[in-house]
Amino acid sequence: MKDEEKYRYALVTGASSGIGLEFARQLAQKGYPLIIVSNVYEIMDCAKQLNEQYGVTVHGLVLDLGQQNSARELYDYCHEQNWEVEVLVNNAGVYHDKDILDDSEAFTSLIMNLHMYTPAMLCYLFGQDMRNRRKGYILNVCSVTSKMAAQRLGTYGGTKAFLAHFTRALHIELHKYGVHVTDVSPGAVDTGLYSIKPWMTKLGKCLGMIVSPETLARRALRALFHGRSKTTIPTVFWRVLCGIILLIPTCLLRLIRRLGLF
Repeated sequence: MKDEEKYRYALVTGASSGIGLEFARQLAQKGYPLIIVSNVYEIMDCAKQLNEQYGVTVHGLVLDLGQQNSARELYDYCHEQNWEVEVLVNNAGVYHDKDILDDSEAFTSLIMNLHMYTPAMLCYLFGQDMRNRRKGYILNVCSVTSKMAAQRLGTYGGTKAFLAHFTRALHIELHKYGVHVTDVSPGAVDTGLYSIKPWMTKLGKCLGMIVSPETLARRALRALFHGRSKTTIPTVFWRVLCGIILLIPTCLLRLIRRLGLF
């Protein structure tokens, strides 16, 4: 990074563990000072460790991004501190596969805020600053499930579909202003999120079905800084699977449901 860019921050949400923490690490390696956000207090320990490891300024913020006023609160706080955000990574979210009506109203509101309202408003607020400066980078962590309109994925896949469509439109609108907007749509990532045995995780990684957070972050940031609109990770397996799922007729999905297969 050039000297005049060293005080332009990278902001990563959901950065206390997993993919978000890896995004923060790799951005710190690139020399970016960081603003890392999470709803858990462990984010303060992460900030200290990243500072010690990479020698960059790291601000840890505890904020519940599942609330509708959180985007404005985060934006206003950054402006009050005179932190200019050059890179925005909207990573905060929750994985979920469950029947829509079996969820609580509170959780339904939470996941819709986390996956749609908050990231969209952060793009809206910080995006205006980037457009005015004619430089900036926005990475939205979507999901391959955005193309899977199937049972048990209605809420999770539906909210990720909104974010994917929103990201594509924003990419087109901001491209001429020198602002790069990228959708990264991962499949399974080895973060301990899934209740599967270690040998199955190892097999999945060998077959290209599961990737490490390090691989995901590296490929996603490369796509972002090269101005690509979208990247799917892992590429081949999940693109083939999504294509197959799109061809499954609704009547067959109903049969799968009746048989209790999913």
